[in-house]
Amino acid sequence: MRITAWGRRSAIVGCGVAAMLAITPIAMADTTTPAPPPPTTYAPITLSPQEAQQLCGQFLPKLTDRTKKLTDRINGGADVKGSVAWLKARAQAQRGKGHTAAADQLDQRAQRRADRINDLKSVQQKLDAFTAAHCKAAS
Repeated sequence: MRITAWGRRSAIVGCGVAAMLAITPIAMADTTTPAPPPPTTYAPITLSPQEAQQLCGQFLPKLTDRTKKLTDRINGGADVKGSVAWLKARAQAQRGKGHTAAADQLDQRAQRRADRINDLKSVQQKLDAFTAAHCKAAS
């Protein structure tokens, strides 16, 4: 049995119409109100003494150490892989080879990485504040 071009077109159009008729009632039934925006302030978190002890003994030292390592890496010299000085040295080498686009990208990465120092300082201050508020009482 051979299907003509008109037959194929009719079958395609028919399937499309059937799909549209099946989807339309579903789309029209969705008249729910949008979800309210999340609150801008959050309730304070209360910790049990066991939770505070676990945070102070296990997680805070790891987070503090990680923050210090990242800060040391970013502030490192040109021989420290991943530091701002290392990225700037790579950018200078790329400029020397005539690859200005790659050098500009490396300079932008170095600038973004240097801007992370403020974020890391803020994180360290928050960790210190948490330690002062909760870890003294848990000890």
